[in-house]
Amino acid sequence: MTLTCPFRRPCLHHESLNMFTSQSPFSPFLNPFGAPMFEGLNIPMFNTETVEQWLANLPGMSTFQQQTLDAERFPKIPPETLFALSSQYSLEVTQLWQQMLMAQTPQLDDPRFTAEAWRHPVYGSIAALYLLNTRFLLNLAEALEGDRKTCARVRFCIEQWVAASAPNNFLNTNPEALSRLEATGGESLRRGIENFWSDFAKGRISQTNEGAFEVGRDVAQTPGEVIFENELIQLIQYYPTTDKVHETPLLIVPPCINKFYILDLQPKNSLVRFALDQGHNVFLISWRNIDDTLAHSTWDDYVDSGVMTAIRVMQDITRQKQVNTLGFCVGGTLLSCALSVFKSRGETPAKSLTLLTSMLDYTDTGMLDVFIDENAVRYREKTIGGHGGLPPRVLKAHELANAFSFLRPKDLVWNYVVGNYLKGDTPPPFDLLYWNSDGANLPGPMFAWYLRHTYLQNDLKTPGAVTVCDHALDLSALEVPAYLYASKSDHIVPWQSVYRSACVLGGNKRFVLGASGHIAGVINPPIKNKRCHWLGQSDDLSDAPDAWIDDATEHPGSWWTDWANWLDQFGGPRKARFKTPGNATYTPIEKAPGRYVKTAA
Repeated sequence: MTLTCPFRRPCLHHESLNMFTSQSPFSPFLNPFGAPMFEGLNIPMFNTETVEQWLANLPGMSTFQQQTLDAERFPKIPPETLFALSSQYSLEVTQLWQQMLMAQTPQLDDPRFTAEAWRHPVYGSIAALYLLNTRFLLNLAEALEGDRKTCARVRFCIEQWVAASAPNNFLNTNPEALSRLEATGGESLRRGIENFWSDFAKGRISQTNEGAFEVGRDVAQTPGEVIFENELIQLIQYYPTTDKVHETPLLIVPPCINKFYILDLQPKNSLVRFALDQGHNVFLISWRNIDDTLAHSTWDDYVDSGVMTAIRVMQDITRQKQVNTLGFCVGGTLLSCALSVFKSRGETPAKSLTLLTSMLDYTDTGMLDVFIDENAVRYREKTIGGHGGLPPRVLKAHELANAFSFLRPKDLVWNYVVGNYLKGDTPPPFDLLYWNSDGANLPGPMFAWYLRHTYLQNDLKTPGAVTVCDHALDLSALEVPAYLYASKSDHIVPWQSVYRSACVLGGNKRFVLGASGHIAGVINPPIKNKRCHWLGQSDDLSDAPDAWIDDATEHPGSWWTDWANWLDQFGGPRKARFKTPGNATYTPIEKAPGRYVKTAA
């Protein structure tokens, strides 16, 4: 989606506040709708028709399906609500005008405008006008009544619009950047232009100093061996860290849309190392970064040649019929599909199933829902999925990365535009953001299948609604003991959806809710004693999600310890540690983390 700046960039004249008139370049900050003005006052008059027409023509709305723009079906704002919001807006504008005329600096609580430079009356007034309009626009979006998805899309477009239009995003209305420009004699701008062209070549905005990290040296350091590989995966077996290990091994299936080392960033926050320290024999799938030679790969290929093959190799190496399994995000979705296929073939290779922020019920897909409709999925099927006679193509990593960044545009996009380009800064090293920038390509057919049968049609929760590897999928038939973790502030996988996904599975289930978001909630080692988690009074999940959390008990610290205690019962007896990963059939190929994870997108 192409985003445009809603407000024209004003020219500064420090000498006078006369710039704030309806004819000045600053008028868009005061009146973004272009609404009629009260006679003699620079305060806009709003009516439902003006506002609804403006909302329907927001930048970005035209990229959604045409029915969204149908005037008859477009969400409405109740007149009484608009009147109340407009009255409050007019009152605040009047108060702000009085401050401006007295050359007083408004109170600015937004962290973007807390530096001393924003206390200048002109710059402070510009920021205050922007914040006032932002509040008003977001309140309008919340007041919309009508089609749920269209309302969500309006909110999304407004959030993009106001984030892009912040005055600190532009050099001539950012006093910090202007001061830096003057202090450095223009060097900051030269560095900023250099940073811009470097990012332009990469197709994404740099969020960290990427040169400070190397996979295998600074991240993904846990010792192990690649003991199997095919065209889609490398299977890593890690060296144990305890004298004795559980006889039942543990398979970790990370998401294929990112590199696996989010689970092995540093020794102190590595879930892989934590599992090893609990005495588990840990195997992990490292997905290949897809190139054009594998653009034809399908969801079935990822299930069969990926997860199911890894389980078969583990069974051969450990001589165990069953393994413990863990899937993170879409890795959990792939894992669940694989276990269902095994079940249809009369096999039960999983002793336990752990799902971390994974969805099986896609009724509520959170913020990502704004991108999904029939037209969008058909477009992907045609352009990269191999439909309509066109060859399949690769979905490039930066496309997904940019989409996820714009879910939080203020923090993950414009923050770096200001720092990297306007101020000429190099972002500091941060391992998590390095991982976030080190994306993975996906094959078009696999991605298109995933969009249609999960986000669009929600087929996985209904027995027999979809076929995987020539078998009708029935996740309710899985009687595997399951541990499901969700993060309370997750904007990608809503915790309520993880709860509902637990209800899709058969067997005994334990649901745990952690604090924070999609990544920070999962990567929360006990040693840091941070955040908290919630446990239900029992493992009965018959209640609705909101009823569950009302009765849940909050516990300080990480959920990892609770998971370790739960998993211990399925580990089996301990035996002496092995000296060399693999066996006579599957001998070590190369040291972990392997070459697949080192391949750049």
